[in-house]
Amino acid sequence: MNLNQITVPSLDVEKAIDFYETLGLKLIVKSLPKYVRFECIDGTSTFSIHEVEELPKCDGITIYFEDDNLDNLVDSLIDKGITFDSLPEDKPWLWREAHLKDLDGNQIILYKAGGNRKNPPWRI
Repeated sequence: MNLNQITVPSLDVEKAIDFYETLGLKLIVKSLPKYVRFECIDGTSTFSIHEVEELPKCDGITIYFEDDNLDNLVDSLIDKGITFDSLPEDKPWLWREAHLKDLDGNQIILYKAGGNRKNPPWRI
């Protein structure tokens, strides 16, 4: 089994396009106003956004995007006007992470884990 796609809700799909293109995703399907899909630059996964009338009432969704040059990516996104909740920092689970939210409040974690993503020292 392989993860193909993640879909997140949005109140305004068209507005979300610019945000995710700024993060570096490539728009491949544009069925406005209800749906868009992006390709991740690395790998074969896709990421989509669908229109909802109301956002889920919970802590929301957390989306992880890995980048080998995390600090450079964060610097370039700040230069493009993206606001971060926390800048890159090393975590006890051996990942380096920066946190931000999209326009609908979905939590995004940009990270670099390298081999520790699937093979941390405590893997069973």
